Formats: sequence, C-alpha cells, structure tokens
Amino acid sequence: MELPLVQLETLVRNRICRVCTERTADGECGLEDSSGCALFRLFPQVAEAIRSVNSDDINDYIAAVRRNVCSVCNEQATDGSCETRRQVQCALDAYLIPVVDAIEEATGKTFDRKGVGLGAGSTLRLRPEIRI
Repeated sequence: MELPLVQLETLVRNRICRVCTERTADGECGLEDSSGCALFRLFPQVAEAIRSVNSDDINDYIAAVRRNVCSVCNEQATDGSCETRRQVQCALDAYLIPVVDAIEEATGKTFDRKGVGLGAGSTLRLRPEIRI
C-alpha cells in the first residue's frame, strides 16, 4: 500500500511527537526552531530510505538512512560524523525504530524486531524472576 507522503508524515508525527523528549507539557514541539528536527525537515528522504529496505535487520535501515538522509543533512560533517547524532539530539536517530515501525505498518510491511540491538545470531530471552 502506497500512502501519500502527507498522510505518512501525519501518521509518523502522531506516533513520534507524542513521545519525543522535546515535547512541552502542553503537547507542543519544544524545539526553538521546529524546522531543526531532521526527522521532519528531511521526511521525504526518510520515507524513501525506509521504503527502499526490505529486511528485518535494523542495520539495513540505519545504512539506508545514513546513505540517503544523513548524507544530505546539514548537521553531518564531511567525514560522516554528526555531533547532533552523537549527543542523541537527532530525532531521526533517536526514534528510528518506531519511525520504521510506523512506516512499515502504514505500507503493509512488517519489521520483525526480534534481535534488534543484538549481535548476529544472538537471542534475547526475558523471563520473570520471582524472589520471595
């Protein structure tokens, strides 16, 4: 399913902005200049990068975003480093997994998050521990 970009952006805004650490108590964007948010300033490139990936490996999404979005962002240095990203002040980087989830869900694809953040072949098992 191919949603128009405006609808896709609205869906992502509704999901991400409500949990963003820059949000004010009254629910508004707390950035001095909301156009400074790389996620929405470069949203067409973000959507295209995510749509271009068909994988359950978050590293493939990260590579697509770095290649197609970060490479044109004015915050990234010519050597590929990014101080904003390093300081965890880039909404695109900080919220990449829920952004991928939202776009994949809207386009009818599924992103299997099993193993996200783990090394290849690793499995994370959570089990409750009851201590008396």
